[in-house]
Amino acid sequence: MAKLLLFALLAPYAQALLRFSCSQLVVERLDPLVNPGTPQSPHVHQIIGGNAFNISMDPSIAPADQATCTTCSFAEDFSNYWTAVLYFRAKNSTFKRVPQKGNVGFEQSNGGMTVYYTPTLSNGAQPKGAVMAFKKGFRMIVGNPTYRTEAQAKQFRQLTYTCLQNMNTRSPETLDFPKKPCPAGIMVNVRFPTCWDGVNLDSPNHMDHVSYPSSGTFENNGPCPSTHPVKIPQLFFETIFATEQFKNDWPADGSQPFVWSFGDATGYGNHGDYVFGWKGDSLQKAMDANCNINCPPLKTQTIATGNKCAQSQKVKENIDGWLTELPGGMPVM
Repeated sequence: MAKLLLFALLAPYAQALLRFSCSQLVVERLDPLVNPGTPQSPHVHQIIGGNAFNISMDPSIAPADQATCTTCSFAEDFSNYWTAVLYFRAKNSTFKRVPQKGNVGFEQSNGGMTVYYTPTLSNGAQPKGAVMAFKKGFRMIVGNPTYRTEAQAKQFRQLTYTCLQNMNTRSPETLDFPKKPCPAGIMVNVRFPTCWDGVNLDSPNHMDHVSYPSSGTFENNGPCPSTHPVKIPQLFFETIFATEQFKNDWPADGSQPFVWSFGDATGYGNHGDYVFGWKGDSLQKAMDANCNINCPPLKTQTIATGNKCAQSQKVKENIDGWLTELPGGMPVM
């Protein structure tokens, strides 16, 4: 029933999309894109997907060739997806990690995220091959953890927050953290660019090889720019943080009490990372089939099976409980 409710919200716009659950693989200070080879990155991330995730993520080695399991409900998806994690800052300036919870239809999920791959939101199904799935070795980042202003945040389209009144709330979306307690938690929305240069699987900043449409938006089928002519699926993360448990602890001055693990109390530094890892051409088959939620060409596994796939922290560190500072000593600014 929950899946039907969500689909009803999306149905006027979505002609085809994959929507699936990926539970947490590990939560630790590791970022093989921004800090490759570094045992601990500056701030904590939550990672989902295949268990080939490691310190370097060598682009010449396909995750699907190394992974033995995935936290995702599509069993052929050994990609890795990661974001920062959210902390509650108490009145005495101590910090506690905010737990995550499953999305609509995925209530059994062990935290993690909901992942979407959408080939088109235009009317009518796309012809086969009109949207090109990501290739082996592809990776990208969207957002910038150093940003602290609305003007900066607007450089990226659709990195937003939804203050959940209930689990089916999907609007409005804001660029900064909600300014009042949210009855069902805060949903963090990360949407990636949908145009590719067709050549480079990565770029030095992990962004320049992809682009937003040259005009319009992905939602109204805006055209890709000549520099990035290849249409790729819209990759979209939804993460729900169970902030409602802190509703009675908001500051008396009305300021909001949440801070990203990289020290951002504004929300404008929202960002996400992606390393492609689907097995063979399974994702392309799904895009060509214009799958809607369920996708017969793909192999699936239960959420319970995905929850069994996990990693230990590469460097043991306490990231939970009440902390006197953010892990890594990240300043709040």
